[in-house]
Amino acid sequence: MAERHNRWGFWMMYYRLRKLGYSWNHKRVYGVYTAMKLNLRRNHKKRLPSRIKEPLIQPLYPNMNWSMDFTYDGLINGRKFRCFNVIDDFNSEALSITIDTSITSRRVIKELETLIGWRGKPEQLRVDNGPEFIAQALEEWCDRQAIKLMFIQKGKL
Repeated sequence: MAERHNRWGFWMMYYRLRKLGYSWNHKRVYGVYTAMKLNLRRNHKKRLPSRIKEPLIQPLYPNMNWSMDFTYDGLINGRKFRCFNVIDDFNSEALSITIDTSITSRRVIKELETLIGWRGKPEQLRVDNGPEFIAQALEEWCDRQAIKLMFIQKGKL
């Protein structure tokens, strides 16, 4: 059973054995399970570095604060794509919408450089804790550009 269903954990196998008519208790089955070295490692939640999460304030003029985030969707054939959105918080103007199947932190930086060439540099970028936004490359780029990188409070927009 373990060879056929290698992703099943202990309890799934135990309940399946019970349904097949075996009356062994869970302690005996677990002893055999561990003796056969079938224990699966549990995936732990990725720990994020602690950051100062500041409340959302209304900017006083354009290009003071931009917000960036991703949206996801899929095509009818099952292919998924992502939309990278950049919005000016002063007037909720959508500055850029980039659509692709994969958008990395390097691509985010490239899109921001294009946008800065057209619109000018913001004082702050507000982002969530997405993998593209917590990447070291984006943080170093913001330091070189003298742009403050701000992270949203959990559960807030």
